[in-house]
Amino acid sequence: MSNSTAAKRYAIALFELAQQKNEIPSVENDLRELKLVWNGNKEVKTLFTSPKLSLDKKKALIREIFKDANPIVINTLLVLIDKKRLGEVSDIITEFMVLSNDAQGIADAKVYTTRELSEQERANVSAVFAKNVGKQSLRIQNIVDPSIIGGMRVQIGNRIYDSSLSTKLDRLKRNLIG
Repeated sequence: MSNSTAAKRYAIALFELAQQKNEIPSVENDLRELKLVWNGNKEVKTLFTSPKLSLDKKKALIREIFKDANPIVINTLLVLIDKKRLGEVSDIITEFMVLSNDAQGIADAKVYTTRELSEQERANVSAVFAKNVGKQSLRIQNIVDPSIIGGMRVQIGNRIYDSSLSTKLDRLKRNLIG
C-alpha cells in the first residue's frame, strides 16, 4: 500500500468512476498493463516525469501511446499530467487494485511450487486458501521455485502458509541439532 494520501485519493476517485460506469474489469486490465510499462521501462517514466517535455507534448504522447486504452484511464493520466502527479502512477494503480480486489472479494496470492500449477490445481488452492483470509477467491501468481524441493508456499498479503519440503527439512535439521 502507498503512503501517499494523494495516490489514495486519486485511486478512490478512479475506482468510483469506473464503478459508476460499470467498467472496473476494463480499467483494471488497462492499469495492469500500464503498471508493467511504467515500472518495467525506466525511459518511459523518465520521459513523462521530465520537466523538459511540455505538458501538451506529454498529453499528446499519452493519447497516442494509450489510444486503445479505456478512456477513463487516459483521462486520469491527463489529469495527473495537469496536476504534476504522474510520478505517483504506480502508487495510484496499487491503491486501485486494493479497492477493486476488496469490492470483488479477491486477494492476490503468490504460490511457490516446483512446477507450474494446472488450472484445476489453481482452483483448488484458491478455494482452500481464500476461506482462510475471508475472501471469495484468489488471484494466483504461480512462481516456479525448485529450491522448495516439494510441496508449496503460499503468500497472501503478509501471511505465509509454508508446507514446502525444504522448510520441513530445515525444521527437522534444527530439531536434530538442537
